[in-house]
Amino acid sequence: MTIQLGQVAPDFEQDSTAGPIRFHEWLGDSWGVLFSHPKDYTPVCTTELAETARLKPEWDKRNVKVIGLSVDSGENHKGWERDIEETQGQALNFPVLADVDRKVSDLYGMVHPEADPALTVRSVFVIDPAKKVRLMLTYPPSTGRNFLEILRTIDSLQLTDSQKVATPVNWQKGEPVIIVPSLSNEDAKQRFPQGWKELRPYLRIVELPDQPAG
Repeated sequence: MTIQLGQVAPDFEQDSTAGPIRFHEWLGDSWGVLFSHPKDYTPVCTTELAETARLKPEWDKRNVKVIGLSVDSGENHKGWERDIEETQGQALNFPVLADVDRKVSDLYGMVHPEADPALTVRSVFVIDPAKKVRLMLTYPPSTGRNFLEILRTIDSLQLTDSQKVATPVNWQKGEPVIIVPSLSNEDAKQRFPQGWKELRPYLRIVELPDQPAG
């Protein structure tokens, strides 16, 4: 199936390093990051899993649950977890799905038709508390994912869900944002009494005083 932004993320039940997981139930009212790995004992993903675990305070701050996926067995995952802790100095603190039957991989389109059918591509899905897919990324095998960029995107999504704004290029939390064109100047005055800088009628830059830097 083809997953598109804004649609409800497919639900599933699958084994994991934390036992069986029913995805929507496990997410609850949290945001979620589901990310896949080609298979266990792959070098780039070894570094990624450790970094994801290391960022736990940042995920928690944003009400985000993270969950990995590999097509190997749970028993295999346990050995890989030991390697990750020994080589990266960080133990895992989130579940990794044991998608041996590729149920989740197929459901989320993680198996590339021109790649090895036994492996998944390296995908990332950001899912909001309404269970809707808000971001999709697919990385090549040789390039490690930038999880700071994933955090930045979640900051943007959470901010723009609560305010009538969009975030400009290279935006970081705490920096000025853009008032959405659909908001009239009259309504903008109510929302942003601090005023804004109008570069063009469609390009209005505003600072949000209650938005702490990340």
